[in-house]
Amino acid sequence: MLDHLLSPITIRNMELDNRCVIPPMGTNLGNPDGTVSEKNLAYMKRRAESGVALIITEITGVHPSGCVGLGIYDDRFIPGLRQMVDTIHQAGSKAALQLHHAGREAMPQLKKGEAIGPSAVPSFVYGIPPREMSHDDIKMIIRSFGDAAIRAQAAGADAVEIHAAHGYLLTQFLSVHANQRTDEYGGSFKKRARFVIEVVAEVRKRVGADYPILLRISAEEFIKHGYLVEDVIGILPDLVAAGTDVLHASVGTHGSPGGITSAPPEYDAGWNVWRAKKIKDAVDIPVIAVGRFTDPLIADEVVASGDADMVAFGRQLLADPDFLNKARQGRTGDIRRCLACNQGCIERLMLEKGASIRCAINPETGQELLVPKKPAETPRRVWVIGGGPAGMTAALEAATLGHEVTLYEKSDHLGGQVHFARQVPFKKVYGDWIDWLAGRIESRGVTVRTGVSVTDAMLENGDPEVVILAIGGKKTTPAINGIDQPAVSDAWQVLNREKPAGKQVVVIGAGLIGMETADFLVNQGSRVTLVEMLPHSPVLKITGHGYQLHKRLREAHVQFYFSTTISSIDGDRVTLSHENKEEILEGIDQVVLAVGMKPRSDLKNTLRDKNIRHFIVGDAYQVRRIIEATEEGARAAWNI
Repeated sequence: MLDHLLSPITIRNMELDNRCVIPPMGTNLGNPDGTVSEKNLAYMKRRAESGVALIITEITGVHPSGCVGLGIYDDRFIPGLRQMVDTIHQAGSKAALQLHHAGREAMPQLKKGEAIGPSAVPSFVYGIPPREMSHDDIKMIIRSFGDAAIRAQAAGADAVEIHAAHGYLLTQFLSVHANQRTDEYGGSFKKRARFVIEVVAEVRKRVGADYPILLRISAEEFIKHGYLVEDVIGILPDLVAAGTDVLHASVGTHGSPGGITSAPPEYDAGWNVWRAKKIKDAVDIPVIAVGRFTDPLIADEVVASGDADMVAFGRQLLADPDFLNKARQGRTGDIRRCLACNQGCIERLMLEKGASIRCAINPETGQELLVPKKPAETPRRVWVIGGGPAGMTAALEAATLGHEVTLYEKSDHLGGQVHFARQVPFKKVYGDWIDWLAGRIESRGVTVRTGVSVTDAMLENGDPEVVILAIGGKKTTPAINGIDQPAVSDAWQVLNREKPAGKQVVVIGAGLIGMETADFLVNQGSRVTLVEMLPHSPVLKITGHGYQLHKRLREAHVQFYFSTTISSIDGDRVTLSHENKEEILEGIDQVVLAVGMKPRSDLKNTLRDKNIRHFIVGDAYQVRRIIEATEEGARAAWNI
């Protein structure tokens, strides 16, 4: 089992004992000055314990004009980078430092007017043009990549990876959307590739003949009128001749729709492998495949079939750093599989200023220094009230620390809102995670009591030492005339199949619950109208799942009414109000309420009045996402 994935491979002077790679992932855990922090080291140590043969670090900036994370543009960065490399080596893995320049994607430099790019064309993301690089700039940045490679060697790294993917400077030279030059660095795709080729050649010249050089490239730009994998194949001989030893075949840029560089759950495992295969067929050097891998057996087949030589596991190693060790031991059922939700690893860094990396289903990620390293000195009797993501995570973490845990859930099932979310298209993986959590809780000896509503008397008679209140939220009901009509149901009844899908359905609320319920209904054959009081949906199109959700509903001809409320429901007639004008929809056989939730207040006063030590977590504190629920549940357990 896994004979191909776990077989060795040699790249110049670097011997790897398996074909598994951790690709570079931004963490924002570094110090403000771009040096390596204790958080970086703790995070990297946990990843290195996975048994993966090669770890490629997050980006290290080769020049101040494009440094947006850790730096490698000065010798002062070497000691910290050496510590990171040593941490990786101590766990038995090899380390490659990724060399990077953000170009026009460097927001701090854009604000100061210091960002550079192939042409003065603003990015799709920031809309601020960089300064067009002169020939002297080009030569300087090429030298900077070479200088950085020498520093990587001084730090003890086993290899370097040049970042030519995802819309950063080297990709910008490749892209007609960013490169409008008329000199030798612009024009045809081959001419636009000249800068990348010269960077590789400079790094090879500086590091010598035996030192491995990886090149991460977006095999396809994945944007309208962007370059294709066939274009990339045409420059591969030049990249190999310049000194490339391994091609890391990613896809997309920051301008690509739907966050394709970190594909959402709509994409199957290995969805991008065919591009890696095209590249592998064109060159005689190893190729790394990427693309939502969570199953070691699928990855093994990729190597066995010759589609790629190595496989990158990125987000999966955030969700479960023990992934490969479990696979080696034949414990694939114990693996906590990545949901591809992107809440902690992408959206958090993208949307929350100053935020660092997290994982929505593994609260340890990015918080390695906070996780207790040994069992609790004094085990406590802990009641967890509520069996959703927050409560289940709290129960697992508390039991792991040696506490005596009882989990109460008033319904007959665990999972909270995920019990319903798992019913919608492409979210089965969420249900699989809940099932995994349930199994882990059982294995840790947690007493689970479903169908039980905790009362004041139970709290007093049971005498818990600590209570973690994770009772979730309650549905909000809008004040609409006719809300009690037989045709009216709520999203949870529909998703739970308590109420059959109608033929002509109005869904009230275009937040995530409403949008996903509409998606579910469309899948059942309903014609859906979505009504939202806000001027637009709160579900952001810039997120991977959000983009796909909007796209599917648009293609299904779902009609949206924004800045609109419902005045009344009368039989099969629904009256809408928009800017003081009314519109009547007729022939409606179902109205679905999906206007959201608010925190439940049950037991909060009792816990306070009886002076029972307690924590309020998840939706019981404030209605939000899975990532907030699991982090709060875990922290409550850690702080007992």
